[in-house]
Amino acid sequence: MSTVAHPGTGRGFAAGAVLTEVLAVAGRRLHHLRRAPGRVIGVALSPLVSMVMLGYLFRDAVRLPAGGDYGEYVFAGGAVQVALACVGPTAVSVAMDVKGGLVDRFRSLPISRSAVLFGHTLADLLVGLLGLAVVTGAGLLLGWRPRTGALPTLAAFGLIALFVYVMLWVGVLLAMVLRTVETISVVTPFIVVVLPFLSNAFLAPQAMPGPIRPLAEWNPVSAVITACRDLWGNPAAPGSGFPAEHPVTVAAVTLGVLFAVCSALSLRRYRTAGT
Repeated sequence: MSTVAHPGTGRGFAAGAVLTEVLAVAGRRLHHLRRAPGRVIGVALSPLVSMVMLGYLFRDAVRLPAGGDYGEYVFAGGAVQVALACVGPTAVSVAMDVKGGLVDRFRSLPISRSAVLFGHTLADLLVGLLGLAVVTGAGLLLGWRPRTGALPTLAAFGLIALFVYVMLWVGVLLAMVLRTVETISVVTPFIVVVLPFLSNAFLAPQAMPGPIRPLAEWNPVSAVITACRDLWGNPAAPGSGFPAEHPVTVAAVTLGVLFAVCSALSLRRYRTAGT
């Protein structure tokens, strides 16, 4: 005898329910962010300062090893810095939710555990994309131009959007591990300020001291930046070795590993947060 599945059961229904929960949490988060529009400026501020101070004021003072306009060279570094600037605000907001007992209230509701963190990062992704739009507009005003077609240009921005989302999960994991806003505020400036200078964001690795050069070449930030410069047709730092010759592959692998590790550890920590 055959049986007919109830239309409200099954994997498809479960996936749809989780998606609805994710969107509900994201909507709640965006509602709160509407009262703090300065968050977008906060995310875009460091990249804007880098682009103006380095890419505009020093554009005639810095010479790239392979030639080209230094202002266009810096833009990719500033755009990627938006993703790094998203880490701190996300970490702080998640830590405050844990400390304030909001996580406990969410755990008492009949919703998926993963929906809370995925909804949070989905809402913060929108903030990051708005910050990226601000930085892109400033870059266009300062003279940056993509030199390739529409599809490569959009592909580069898609890669940055992916990098933003992965960095949001780094922020979530920092919140789950460090837990206190004070500690997070000490750690996250290192990510925003130091990591770009340990990459090819503003200087070619060949111009760096010998011990720092391999770190800059293998830095995942460098892989994302190099891939974007190639897709935009902007000046790039010459380099040899696997990271310089295969930036898209290095970026895809490192971002995939980072996302898998950070999301898995964050969800595991979330189950016991606040206990």
